[in-house]
Amino acid sequence: MAFKCTKNRSHKNIVREIEATGGNAGASASREQMAYNYDTLKAYVPVAVELLVDCIRNPIFLDYEIEEQLAKLRCETVEAAAKDPQQFLLESLHVVGYSGALGNPLMASEAALERLDGSLIRKFYFENYTADRIVLAAFGVDHERLLTLSEPLFYDLNGGSPVDVPNSTYTGGDFRQKVDAERTHVALAFEFSGGWRHDKDATTLTVLQTLMGGGGSFSAGGPGKGMHSRLYLRVLNKYQQVHSFSAFSSIYNDSGLFGIFLTTGSDFVAKAVDAAVSELLVIATPGQVTDLELSRAKNATKSAVLMNLESRAIVSEDIGRQILTYGCRKPVGHFLKCLDEITLDDLTILAQKMLSSPLTMACLGDVDTVPSYESVSRNFRAPN
Repeated sequence: MAFKCTKNRSHKNIVREIEATGGNAGASASREQMAYNYDTLKAYVPVAVELLVDCIRNPIFLDYEIEEQLAKLRCETVEAAAKDPQQFLLESLHVVGYSGALGNPLMASEAALERLDGSLIRKFYFENYTADRIVLAAFGVDHERLLTLSEPLFYDLNGGSPVDVPNSTYTGGDFRQKVDAERTHVALAFEFSGGWRHDKDATTLTVLQTLMGGGGSFSAGGPGKGMHSRLYLRVLNKYQQVHSFSAFSSIYNDSGLFGIFLTTGSDFVAKAVDAAVSELLVIATPGQVTDLELSRAKNATKSAVLMNLESRAIVSEDIGRQILTYGCRKPVGHFLKCLDEITLDDLTILAQKMLSSPLTMACLGDVDTVPSYESVSRNFRAPN
């Protein structure tokens, strides 16, 4: 419902104003934060700030606009598993792996969509869109100028009632959805305790994910991209039956998930799961990762971070998210220093800590051929 009708503008007028400035607007939602973005030329910053604030402060949630969005969401929900199996499995990992807030799905069920109406959306809006929970962040704009433009638009916005952050408890679990498909998709995950607030561990996890790497059976970024990562060298190059095999992470303020996604035919899925178990256990075993691998992973992580920060849209969003999480924006040098200080022992200790948490497992496809949760989980509890 972002950038729909407000008290001052129709949706059509909003679109026309954005187009007139050569702008690009969008909104995104995660489990802990929402972001409204407006990219435009510097000359149009006053227009952009005013329009952005209007859309955040004055939405009216017209019934027909809500119905249009609900109809789109119903179609997306039905097609979710087929269109993006990895995203579907990631959602499933959260739903079965957590009890509490982080277990709430981002992809609403059909039953939940049936209950949604204007009154519920307005209730959510008034509870969450309050002065103490909003950050206005910008890049390429002088700070004093941004204050001059925004203070008249925000001065009367009230703070909300104190809200306790809802608890999330990681439990582990198993999700399986059988569908008639050519390939079977599996995800194995463990808890990353501490989340973004433990920034050194979060940086270590990012390096660990880069080190493990992986991807599709043919490097999607062109020949050679990612080919030096462990999962490429040790799994994808070894087993032609594996269509994709990659490490992933999903991090929040105080917790997160880390694991491996894999896609293969049903006749090879048991061996592919064994390979995933083996790769996760190996990184938790001292002496199994070399200094050369760690150095390469550090350099690749630095490169990815610095190239992302060349995007003004990414920088402005990063500023906002860091202020919401840390209360300030930590300089890039802080994270690069954390990255430089990471040792092989740090990787091993973090991997051991994660693998000591309960397993969360999600499967989509011919799930009868996927090893049982108990048998896979037992491999991680076995003595070294």
